[in-house]
Amino acid sequence: MTWTSAFGRACGFLLDAIVRWLALARINPNVLTFMGLVVNIVAACLFGYANGDNQARLFRYAGLVIIASGFFDLVDGRVARASNQVSRFGAFFDSVVDRYSDASQFLGLLVFYARGGRFFYVVLSAVVMISAIMVSYTRARAESLIGSCKVGFMERPERLVLVIIGALFNVMAPVLWLIAVLSTITVVHRIQYTWSRTRFEVPATARTESSHAA
Repeated sequence: MTWTSAFGRACGFLLDAIVRWLALARINPNVLTFMGLVVNIVAACLFGYANGDNQARLFRYAGLVIIASGFFDLVDGRVARASNQVSRFGAFFDSVVDRYSDASQFLGLLVFYARGGRFFYVVLSAVVMISAIMVSYTRARAESLIGSCKVGFMERPERLVLVIIGALFNVMAPVLWLIAVLSTITVVHRIQYTWSRTRFEVPATARTESSHAA
């Protein structure tokens, strides 16, 4: 056994122990989901409060806070399953809160650039916020029509990794460009994929008229 696999197993045991403790404590998994949003809002405030003098330091703190928020993403679903509290509302609530968490991070960056008078990056932050939401929306809307639409690269885990890298190493500007471009490509890809899956379907009105004629 290598030291990396041993470390991975140790982390897995620790995570399982935390999940069991939270399940025994009957913690509502929706509370854990909401706590993830609260932690992300803290990161957003750190982004927004940063300025030229403390930017690198506060961005680094924000990156660490976002890493910490991943704990709640890891455990809420596991706790729901371990405590037999899985519900359709829980899945819905988790998805909605994730959108707010994403938006809060980019809103914090938007405030940071606005306070610094960098109008172009204010617009870029807004574009990234919109495109991040559209990546999730196009998948949800497509799956209501075709069952599955997992195409495209730039989903939430990839965005979080990039934002963390941008925050920890103070290279947020190129990270925003990367997220904006790849998110837009992902949205276009999902539109094209859904179109290819639905273009040969008979419209609902045509099916109704056909059934009436029969």
